[in-house]
Amino acid sequence: MSATSAPPPRTAGRLGAVTSHTLFWPVVALVALLAANTIFRPSFLSVSVLNGHLFGSPIDILRNCAPLMLVALGMTLVIATRGIDLSVGAVVAIAGAVALSFIATAPEPEAIGTVLTAIGIALVLSLLLGVWNGFLVSVVGVQPIIATLILMTAGRGIAMLITQGQITTVTSAPFKTLGAGFWLGLPVATLVAFGVFGLVSFLTRRTALGMLVEAVGINPSASRLAGVQARTIVWTVFALAGLFSGLAGLILASNVMAADANNAGLFIELDAILAVVIGGTSLAGGKFSLSGTFVGVLIIATLTLTVTNLGISPLVTPLFKALVVAAVTLAQSPVVRRKLAERAVRRPSTSKAVA
Repeated sequence: MSATSAPPPRTAGRLGAVTSHTLFWPVVALVALLAANTIFRPSFLSVSVLNGHLFGSPIDILRNCAPLMLVALGMTLVIATRGIDLSVGAVVAIAGAVALSFIATAPEPEAIGTVLTAIGIALVLSLLLGVWNGFLVSVVGVQPIIATLILMTAGRGIAMLITQGQITTVTSAPFKTLGAGFWLGLPVATLVAFGVFGLVSFLTRRTALGMLVEAVGINPSASRLAGVQARTIVWTVFALAGLFSGLAGLILASNVMAADANNAGLFIELDAILAVVIGGTSLAGGKFSLSGTFVGVLIIATLTLTVTNLGISPLVTPLFKALVVAAVTLAQSPVVRRKLAERAVRRPSTSKAVA
């Protein structure tokens, strides 16, 4: 066999397969952020135990990313059906306002029954808001960006009406546990977010739900002709996005024990979209990656903490987010991935031919 017709080594093919994986560059970006923080502060990755609870920067990242994780999960499913949900930040604000207003006016704010009732009311309302978005998109036929823009615009006004334009604060130990409590040494917010992530992963990868969502996103007309209830699928993912956003709003409100209609969940919809895009899910719909969304959320949470550790003003954080997103998306682009794969195959083949 001639040198020019010799097959490329297996290592080149494996290298090309690794570098072309959708998670390769997001993981590289996450490792680079962790390495930069470790160089700047060697104790960055250390975890200590205090009063039976785990503390440290890794734990802070996991706790702080919990609300974004929940919102990004719903956003992933919506984007997979060729949709977008700009109202998740408003739903976050409404859920916090409803829960804290109910607890503040309850005769026994410390009672577990009061807290559970407040959480239930907030989650049901968030679910209904998601159902409203799904109705506009799947039944009325309004474009997703327009349908959710309506609630995005009106949602904070609704939250302001609920709180009467004031920042509502409460003192309720059971409610505070949701956002700032610990269980088995880990933050409760992290356990809740990871539990929802595991449930969504099971439903989308171990049942037909994930396949149906992708079918609707790839070709709604063809999926409808194949017997898929596309309208029901779209309605379902918007309802789940509203429900997960409401749960995120409860965690954020519980963490600070206050409902701020103006600032609660502000721009979280943009962070959620960035996390989904960083994770490799296409805005054109179709195949989605929950593991990619998970890595994207970790990147954003780590980047936010990195800016704080470096002593840079939080006002500059969006600039660093844009730079990281630009770098990762460029590395994930088909052109760059094809060039890297060609180089990985060409370089060993050329050296062997010369030999």
